[in-house]
Amino acid sequence: MITHFARVELNTVSIQGVKQFYGNQLQFPISFEAVDEIHVQPSNHCTLVFKEGDRPLCPAHMAFEVPFTAFDDIVSLFQKAGVTLLQWSDSRSVDEFETGKNVYFRDGDGNLLEVLAHTYVQEGALPPSGYLKILYLREIGFPVDDVNAFRALLVELFDFKLDNVEDNFTFAIGGTAHVVVVSKKRKWLPIAMTALQPAMNVTFGVPSAEVLNRISNNLDDKNIPYTLEKDRLHFQIGDYNLHIQVTAFPENIPALLQLPNSSK
Repeated sequence: MITHFARVELNTVSIQGVKQFYGNQLQFPISFEAVDEIHVQPSNHCTLVFKEGDRPLCPAHMAFEVPFTAFDDIVSLFQKAGVTLLQWSDSRSVDEFETGKNVYFRDGDGNLLEVLAHTYVQEGALPPSGYLKILYLREIGFPVDDVNAFRALLVELFDFKLDNVEDNFTFAIGGTAHVVVVSKKRKWLPIAMTALQPAMNVTFGVPSAEVLNRISNNLDDKNIPYTLEKDRLHFQIGDYNLHIQVTAFPENIPALLQLPNSSK
C-alpha cells in the first residue's frame, strides 16, 4: 500500500545552517525558504522540511539510496565538499556488507544521515536526482519503547513487510520506505549514538484514494483517531505524527527496482 517517504518535517536551530549544509554542501535544491522554514529536495518525490525553533533537538536518522555504480564517486564528492564522514572503530568510513555499501555523516543539528547503495537495486528504473544521484529516501529511524508492539501495528495498519527482525531492531517495509524500528536502548551505528525519539512529522505516499480509504478503515478498526482532508490522512502512533498522502509516485517503482519485498 505504501510506496515511499514523501515528506519529513524536522526541527532545526538554524535555517541558515540547513541551507549551507543541504543546499551548498549536498546541493539539494531548495524549493521554499522563509525566515523560520526551509524545504529541500533530495529527490523529485521527497521533501525535507526544517522549521526553526528554540526547543531542544533529538537527532533523527535518515538514509538515502543511490545507484551502486555511482557510490564510490559520491563518496569522493563528499570528501571534496568537506563533508565529514563518520568512522567505525577500525577507522574506516565506508562499510561494505553482503548486499552493498554505506557511509554515515551528520548535519549541523546532529541528525545522523546515511548514503547507501545496494547491488540488487535495478538501475534505470528510477531517475537519480541531483549532484548526489539520490534515488529515494530509503530509511527513517523510529526509536520506540516497545519494538514488537510498534512493528506489529505498522503491519496491521499498512501491510508492511518485516525484515531483520530482532528484539531491539526491525525494518518495517512498504514500497521503497524502510521504517527502522529501533529500541531506545539500542545505539545508532557507527558511533554508538543514543537513539532518541525525534520530534518529526513523516508523510508516507500512497498511489490512490482507494488505498487511503483502506488505511482509514484500518485506523477505525484499531480505534486510532485521525483527520481526513481531501487526499491526506493525519494521525498519531504514540508520540509520532504520521500522514498518508496520495502522490504521483508510480506504484510499480518498487517492483521495477527489484526490491526484495516488493513482490511479497
